[in-house]
Amino acid sequence: MHKNFKNIEKIVYGRGAFNQMDDILDPIRTRNDNFFVFVVDAYFEGKELATRIPVRPEDVLLFIDVDPKEPTTDQIDELRDSVMASKGLPSGIVGIGGGSIMDIAKASSLMFTNEGTSPQYQGLDLIKNEGIYHLGVPTISGTGAECSMTAVLSGPEKKLGLKCEYTVFNQVILDPELTVSVPRNKWFYTAMDTFIHCVESKCGINYNIYSKAYGDTALELCKEVFLGDNSGQNTEIDEKLMMASLFGGLSLTYSEVGACHSLSYGLSVVLGMKHCYANCIAFKHLKEFYGDYVADFEKMIAHHNIELPQNLSKDWTEEQITQMAEVSINLPFMWRHAIGEDWENKWGLEDIKALYRRM
Repeated sequence: MHKNFKNIEKIVYGRGAFNQMDDILDPIRTRNDNFFVFVVDAYFEGKELATRIPVRPEDVLLFIDVDPKEPTTDQIDELRDSVMASKGLPSGIVGIGGGSIMDIAKASSLMFTNEGTSPQYQGLDLIKNEGIYHLGVPTISGTGAECSMTAVLSGPEKKLGLKCEYTVFNQVILDPELTVSVPRNKWFYTAMDTFIHCVESKCGINYNIYSKAYGDTALELCKEVFLGDNSGQNTEIDEKLMMASLFGGLSLTYSEVGACHSLSYGLSVVLGMKHCYANCIAFKHLKEFYGDYVADFEKMIAHHNIELPQNLSKDWTEEQITQMAEVSINLPFMWRHAIGEDWENKWGLEDIKALYRRM
């Protein structure tokens, strides 16, 4: 059966687009109990951007530290319960930050209108009710969370997304001006998520012309960003990378991630590695899956003088490697995309453990 997915309802793009937020939110404020929740990366607390957020007296403003932790199911449930107990049901929620903040906003929007706890909704199309209005403002490019129909959460048993058409943002503001203050290494690792999304989308059985249309454009933009003569953080690069992130996410939506993301989930759950960094650690060792794209990746690392740690596995216990492999193998849709319909006849826990030992 063909995918029938929902895209972002509205997008405003351009330098200074952030300044339109108050006008965008104003007609939504009459919904529910007439207030907004703003979840903002704690990096911006006390900085100039925080003074520009159109917070009104009735609103809730939360600065959330997502470094090094990624969003958890407990965190989402606690946010919902706290706001509901003190203020009621919000008109909507706004996420301002990177991929983790995007996922917090998306997941919270769903849990405000669905009973129970978020672990029971980790999976595909388990959400019953449409969430509250949610708006995303990415301040770093790469994760594609601004267009993804998944809000990835680490739960007590697994790292897996709340994935359904209701997860997709109602509105996204894409303002390249907001990405200029990102630290160099964080910029690189997050931006590489776009490149890896496109490669994984392309190198698997779910790849199709729809994915290719977005993915090829994103890959070309990635090469200009990471290998071009004008590489680095400047006006043109910020704009190209923001579009690559969006297009890479759309390519992925109609295809699938594969071996790299499956392995990175294990690194995140067991070792607490940040998602984009974990993807980079894994991708370097997956030439049999991604061929010459691994060589391109290594050129990009060298071009930007990024020191990617090696021989990490020497410090991992056998128990940790087994735990990571168990997390990874329990993502069958990723392995099916990477290896084929009969992947379980070709691939097993020991094969995955061997990949971790390379890292």
